[in-house]
Amino acid sequence: MDSTRSGRPAAGEQGAADQDAALFWERHYRTRRDRDAHVNPLLAETAAPLPPGAALDLGCGAGGDAIWLARRGWHVTAVDISATAVERVRDRARELGVGGRVVTERHDLAESFPAGRFDLVSAQYFHTPFPLLRDRVLRAAAGALRPGGLLLIVDHGSTAPWSWNQDPGIHHPTPTELAAELDLDPAHWQVRRADMPRRRATGPAGESAYVVDHVLLVQRTTGTG
Repeated sequence: MDSTRSGRPAAGEQGAADQDAALFWERHYRTRRDRDAHVNPLLAETAAPLPPGAALDLGCGAGGDAIWLARRGWHVTAVDISATAVERVRDRARELGVGGRVVTERHDLAESFPAGRFDLVSAQYFHTPFPLLRDRVLRAAAGALRPGGLLLIVDHGSTAPWSWNQDPGIHHPTPTELAAELDLDPAHWQVRRADMPRRRATGPAGESAYVVDHVLLVQRTTGTG
């Protein structure tokens, strides 16, 4: 999942918004063929030194992150609102010999959340152009962590030239603002990283530009809360 706006739906709008979101992302992935999707760099940076465990990939999209983790020994639950996306990730994992370590599930995260406990939950550019109670989803993700587990949230911190939304007035919440919005009890969760690194990125047509990422890494320190 990757766009640049999320927000709270007005009363009575959530059902229609969910349907529109499902249709939008299904059409999006039906028209894309990302067979060689790459891992997001900040996920690779965070996960590379960790021992493999159970991971949850929220908004798995083309599956670059899920397959990268599986090839390094992780058991991954990859979820997306698009049935086409999860089917392709499942098929690609089988083709690459890691099908036994990737479980795919279709979820509209506004309505349901995958079961289980995880050592790593990854939310990479978990944005949508439709209303979404994103803070509620991310709090559920924090609650799904095992003690010692990590929640990695990477958001857009700038507007790339290839972004669909070129609104110069758009506000990208900082990691500190996101942490405040999640309002996790510091007795049970601890912020391990909250920064805004800059990197050179490549767009869908091969163009390149410097972009800013907003990174929040939270660790669950106890099993209750």
